[in-house]
Amino acid sequence: MRRHVAAFLLLLLVIPPLVRAEEPVDLQAIARIKQEGFGNSKVMEIASYLTDVYGPRLTGSPNLKAASEWARQKFREWGLANARLEPWGTFGRGWSVERFSIEMLEPVYMPIIAYPKAWTPGTEETVVGSPVLVALRSEEDFAAYKGKLKGAIVMLQPPRQAVTRFEPDARRHSEEDLRRLAQAPEPGARPPMEAQREELRAQRALQEKIQRFLREEGVAVVLEPSRGEHGTIFVTGGGSYRMNAEPSVPSLVVAIEHYARIARLLEKKIPVKLEITVKTRFHDEDTQGYNVLAEIPGVDPRLKDEIVMLGAHLDSWHAGTGATDNAAGSAVVMEAVRILKAIGVQPRRTIRVALWTGEEQGLLGSRAYVEKYFGNPRTMELKPDHAKISVYFNLDNGTGRIRGVYLQGNDAVRPIFEAWLRPFHDLGATTVTIRGTGGTDHLAFDAVGIPAFQFIQDPIDYSTRTHHTNMDVYDRLLPGDLMQAAVIMASFVYHAAMRDEKLPRKPLPRPQSGPQIPPQE
Repeated sequence: MRRHVAAFLLLLLVIPPLVRAEEPVDLQAIARIKQEGFGNSKVMEIASYLTDVYGPRLTGSPNLKAASEWARQKFREWGLANARLEPWGTFGRGWSVERFSIEMLEPVYMPIIAYPKAWTPGTEETVVGSPVLVALRSEEDFAAYKGKLKGAIVMLQPPRQAVTRFEPDARRHSEEDLRRLAQAPEPGARPPMEAQREELRAQRALQEKIQRFLREEGVAVVLEPSRGEHGTIFVTGGGSYRMNAEPSVPSLVVAIEHYARIARLLEKKIPVKLEITVKTRFHDEDTQGYNVLAEIPGVDPRLKDEIVMLGAHLDSWHAGTGATDNAAGSAVVMEAVRILKAIGVQPRRTIRVALWTGEEQGLLGSRAYVEKYFGNPRTMELKPDHAKISVYFNLDNGTGRIRGVYLQGNDAVRPIFEAWLRPFHDLGATTVTIRGTGGTDHLAFDAVGIPAFQFIQDPIDYSTRTHHTNMDVYDRLLPGDLMQAAVIMASFVYHAAMRDEKLPRKPLPRPQSGPQIPPQE
């Protein structure tokens, strides 16, 4: 028996343990982060400047440049190092709205709720006329309208019936939602991505042909119905920001309730007269795109060249003031680094904060940054700094509080994140899921094998009311939720900067190949 016990003890000494020790959590640092983040928060002040003062921040616009310069100055005031606007490459033309109006004059007067589509030109003069309903579902439909649309106000789609909904626009994740989210996706249940890409490419090709046909026919203005109710205008781009691109037709998205009223009048053969004036401006003075970057330098001689990053995109669409998409995320990451500087953190690794631009056109700023410093996802040729970055944390899903984190398929970080979240369970942040999420800047880092994560957030009314709409304004932000998110992000960044090792990585991805989905314009 003694021999067996001795042999067993010897095995324990020789074989490394299979279970790691609990990830250390600095509760004293978290207490200081909470004290500063909840007791002296500046997150709503930051958000107000980005939205109320600088307004919509379309990539390439003067508004975005001014907001970027303001953010750089705030980083300097807070004591961050190397605060700068860093060019990431040629973007193209900026664009902004100077003024517009659209009114129904007959059969009775009605001011119409609408908004111009980005990168579409203005009207050369005020356009007055009766709108025409046009159905262009394929190239075969062009022949029916050939030679009949010069100077016309074209209603490009049939009216959509407004729906009365009995569920609230805004909601939080329920415990059942979070339990489902925490489960791994069903094996083999991946959507047919290539089929979706082909469909999207076909749709975009048809839209380009429709735009060319309308322009060649001399259409004066195009009207389209919004996909939102209650006067909410979902509007993005309608023309190209690329230099020397073919011009498009002045285009506006109209509230479906007003669009449908006009269509019903036309169906009744009752004459309708509209008056439309649109004045927009293209900005060609500076065609570069810029990211905003700043740092809290590391102090550990062994680790200070390593990097922990956090970021969000600063650009927005143009109808609202880009509050939930994504002044919310930008304000949270700015507040997170402000908190860390305010409590006097001396990180072992360098903490780098980034505010990206060109996100709405296809993650342009973050992808260019990753390719410059870390590697090329198309070839997987890696740069020296690829080995130095530990992690990138992102926030870009609206104003909702953080409820957990997506592991993006990286199971090795699960015990780390579970430990880091535990002090925030009483604030509703409990869920760690192996699932990934898409659509924002962490994908640029993940594409070259860098640990990169987006937090799970309560949806609130992001998809139903604010995302890419005229209602995406400061008033839709939830102060308590943004304060909670800033505190959690500051804590995650702090612990990543202080731990002995970089965060574990997934195997490197294969080089990306095949045609890519063209960026949204």
